[in-house]
Amino acid sequence: MSKPHTEAGMGRFFSVSHVCAGFIAVLVGYTSSAAIVFQAASAAGASTAHISSWLLALGLGMGATCIGLSLYFRSPVLTAWSTPGAAMLATALAGIPMSEAIGAFLFASALLTLCGVTGWVEALMKHVPKTLAAAMLAGILLRFGMNVFVALHTQFELVALMLAIYFIGRRFNSRYTIPLTFLGGLAWTAQGGLIHYAAVTLTLAQPLFTAPTFTLATAIGVGIPLFIVTMASQNVPGIAVLRANGYTTPVSPLIGWTGFTGFLLAPFGGFSFNLAAITAAICMSPEADRNPERRYLAAVWAGIFYLITGLLGATVASVFTALPKELVAAIAGIALLGTVGNSLGAALSDNRERDAAVITFLVTASGLTLLGIGSAFWGLLFGLAALQAIPRK
Repeated sequence: MSKPHTEAGMGRFFSVSHVCAGFIAVLVGYTSSAAIVFQAASAAGASTAHISSWLLALGLGMGATCIGLSLYFRSPVLTAWSTPGAAMLATALAGIPMSEAIGAFLFASALLTLCGVTGWVEALMKHVPKTLAAAMLAGILLRFGMNVFVALHTQFELVALMLAIYFIGRRFNSRYTIPLTFLGGLAWTAQGGLIHYAAVTLTLAQPLFTAPTFTLATAIGVGIPLFIVTMASQNVPGIAVLRANGYTTPVSPLIGWTGFTGFLLAPFGGFSFNLAAITAAICMSPEADRNPERRYLAAVWAGIFYLITGLLGATVASVFTALPKELVAAIAGIALLGTVGNSLGAALSDNRERDAAVITFLVTASGLTLLGIGSAFWGLLFGLAALQAIPRK
């Protein structure tokens, strides 16, 4: 896609449609997956200060890459944290020291950077069948989907209301289904006196550096699955959205810069950065701008809002601390229901690889740990072994 002419005045930059599209993209991203990041950090034993630092690093990283890459390439390049990656971390980091978790983040981001610098992105992904990658992701996310219905036991009215809003939103194919579901749950908890308002504070986030330590088991059990999930379920769809909307932005620099950003910010909690897909589509829609060559400004505004939410990371962390755990579990699971369904559909789409995909899914979902290495890696390994052992009909 050709570069547009120089913008005519600041009035063009402050277009209401650009600001609204950018704001909605960030709102959808945060309301649909911030709870998952909160759970991932908690699994690693993070304190409130750590969680605040994680949200600061993630906000600053997404903001800087959105603004920088969109302005440079004059394309709506929207980045995000890896939501499936955060979901994987919420289970994989249990019992792992924070310093080892940071080491795994650095390792995964280094692999992403290497893929971007060398241009190995497409070649590398060919060695991991899409069916197995999807099955691994489905196995990782299974617990989140199940937790929605587990939460029904203790907060039936709250979770039932959220599910009802979600079903209605899906019926009308609304892009705002997840934010509305979250707001509905928030309103119910507020009127029921279930929010601990005293825990909410309006403060700026402070970076908290954690020195990394590296172990082979954590690198293999956490770092490699985080890399694969980020590439297969985030970057690949993100590239597809760009191409589907007519943008021929080179892929390798985008992967390289997001990976390098993660490498720089991992010690502060920036566990992974990647291309966005669903929220990126908001900034690439005609509602953002009727001229496709100016839609990159919507992504720039999304970056600005990311920076603001990152600076307020301590406030965001305090809000999630104040909410009932059932609300956090429900919105995290509901937000991932579509991803679980798409992953299962993709995993079972090829009859010749179905048995291997099922094995990958079951091993990953089992929580199996061998030699200190988590189930996501073993699920993929068992699946690849089954793919070679079972004849493809």
